[in-house]
Amino acid sequence: MLPGIIIKPLKRFADERGFFTEIMRGDWADVFQEGIVQANMSYSYPGMVRAWHRHRRGQVDHFLAIKGALKICAYDDESREIDEIVSSGEVPQVVRIPGHYWHGFKVLGNEPAVLVYFVNRLYDHSDPDEIRRPWNDTMIVPALINGKKDERCGVTWDWLSPPFK
Repeated sequence: MLPGIIIKPLKRFADERGFFTEIMRGDWADVFQEGIVQANMSYSYPGMVRAWHRHRRGQVDHFLAIKGALKICAYDDESREIDEIVSSGEVPQVVRIPGHYWHGFKVLGNEPAVLVYFVNRLYDHSDPDEIRRPWNDTMIVPALINGKKDERCGVTWDWLSPPFK
């Protein structure tokens, strides 16, 4: 994993009524290191890609898939490393992504996805802390993917490439 990316599995407490899950606690310093000042929700249709962007003023994003499944990615220009994390509402986890990495997600499967994300900086509508690249930017060429050599590495990385041959 790229430095600073953290995956925190969440516990479900189930009984005959359904289940309960704590999704953010102030004493989870392992993942919410900077404190949280805003929570947002994104609803995305099947197959949609929301990428690439990064933050230059210290914002850290904490992603939590509530419904559906997502492939969350973070890319580092310097090391040319990419992390691909599959996250779903079925197995809840918080994914911490330092904002200086290019990051985004793709909806997997055939149902919409709901993502809740927590941030440590308030969004400034008049001066957003976002730098954007196209979702299919040809400069995203990872040297390695998930620690393994990958035939995609010599060419542009593609959100739409299947995860198998």
